[in-house]
Amino acid sequence: MQARRSNQQGRALAEESLALILAGGHGTRLKNLTRWHAKPAVPFGGQFRTIDFALSNCLHSGLKRIGILTQYKSYSLNCHIQRGWNFLNNGMGDFVDLLPAQQRLGDGWYQGTADAVYQNLDIIEEYAPTYVVILAGDHVYKMDYGDLLLHHQSSGAPMTVACIEVDVQAAQGFGVMAIDWNNRVFAFDEKPRDPRTLPGKPERALASMGIYVFNTAFLIEQLRQDANDPVSSHDFGKDIIPSLIDQWPVNAYPFVSKKGEPAYWRDVGTLDQFWQANMELLGDCPAMDLFDRHWPIWTAQEQLPPSRFVFNSERGSHGQATNSVVGNGCLIDGATVENSIIFNDVTINAGARVSDSLILPGAYIGSDCHLSRVIVDQRCVIPRGTVIGEDAVKDALQYTLSPGGIVLVSSSDCGLPVVENRYRVPAVV
Repeated sequence: MQARRSNQQGRALAEESLALILAGGHGTRLKNLTRWHAKPAVPFGGQFRTIDFALSNCLHSGLKRIGILTQYKSYSLNCHIQRGWNFLNNGMGDFVDLLPAQQRLGDGWYQGTADAVYQNLDIIEEYAPTYVVILAGDHVYKMDYGDLLLHHQSSGAPMTVACIEVDVQAAQGFGVMAIDWNNRVFAFDEKPRDPRTLPGKPERALASMGIYVFNTAFLIEQLRQDANDPVSSHDFGKDIIPSLIDQWPVNAYPFVSKKGEPAYWRDVGTLDQFWQANMELLGDCPAMDLFDRHWPIWTAQEQLPPSRFVFNSERGSHGQATNSVVGNGCLIDGATVENSIIFNDVTINAGARVSDSLILPGAYIGSDCHLSRVIVDQRCVIPRGTVIGEDAVKDALQYTLSPGGIVLVSSSDCGLPVVENRYRVPAVV
């Protein structure tokens, strides 16, 4: 009964709130995966885009007034939002709006995360929400923002930062926090070389998830002050939060499971992180369960036929996949797939063996290819007999090799062709 009451209270707070999703980053650490796409538009998990997780969390939480702040190469992201997220009832005040950089307050584009929100202050003031929830569009997790809002309201603080425990080495890529017994933030360092560790846990640090809740009037005041600061980089992690913690109570919201352990949350900002987070979808008890009927992830569904696993009579080989996720519209023609995620509209031909790999939408794998720990970019053609993932020295000369040994193969790496028409078999293979 108490849980139900809390859920209702959280949804009531969500209805008073506005969500702003930051989706304009370059994502340079993903190399050619973001050559033509904003990072939140990168495919994930077989048929989703990374931004689908934040958007689905919003809807499940009852947070249905959503603005998406875009900037860098946003065409594919815009198309995805328009085609897959236009079902909210505008007549009831629900919306998912795209908010591109428009030089609304000055001549510049978005200069940082805080500046991106500042340049949309007129929109915030127009809707006049009680709270503003600021989210990143490039993280994979499931969170009820209603619980976050309840925690924020009960704290009495004007700002809340969601946080999670991470390995101390990984913490170098995040904002690292220190909190007291009352969940008040008293220290914050953005991407420190020597991260502050948790008391009694020298291998762990407390990282900001890039999720913030503000009382609206307080947010507006702080953004205007920051905009007038000539030495600020206009970023929440670098400027806003460090300047606040000595002047105002900043609340921390530890993101934990029902067992009190750190909940599932992944930043997919590097090739190794992207590959690992996808691999965590596999197995009998995956860390991230996409088959959760109580918290499904919504996305734009392209109209594709079911996938086919074909016996190739010329080779006498069966098309098969074990411990893998296979999207729609795929053809596995006498090929073997193991421990991999095959995205929509992929063709893998006879004699090919794909293991521990991610094959992104529209890719074409020729006969007798052997791919291991490889990410094949969208619509990329891998010629017959190609072997990737067995010789790191050779792979590094021809493709992009991550620090963790993951090979990214894209058409721009080495002049590989792309599938120009999904219904025409590439002649080169």
